[in-house]
Amino acid sequence: MSSTDSRTKAGSSSKTKEKHPNMYKVILHNDDYTTMEFVVEILTSVFGKSLEKATQIMLNIHNKGKETCGIYPRQIAETKVETVHNLASNKGFPLKSTMEKE
Repeated sequence: MSSTDSRTKAGSSSKTKEKHPNMYKVILHNDDYTTMEFVVEILTSVFGKSLEKATQIMLNIHNKGKETCGIYPRQIAETKVETVHNLASNKGFPLKSTMEKE
């Protein structure tokens, strides 16, 4: 019995060392046309930020030129970037969103 237990434990420990997916930062960039209110709306609806946190991030974008809005696996980051571009385009805003490998 003890030999089976040791093999099971050894097998379990190797599973805990699984490779994690690469993570990507999703970044919003400042422009002279997109309203601050729309950026806050994007941050709350697309990125799930609270109104307070969204306002803080929006001010960072406005003052610094860009800001990270979240860190996600590649496919989720790509979807967030695409969603931002689609929503902005539908409202006539040139809001730019990019992703960078973490």
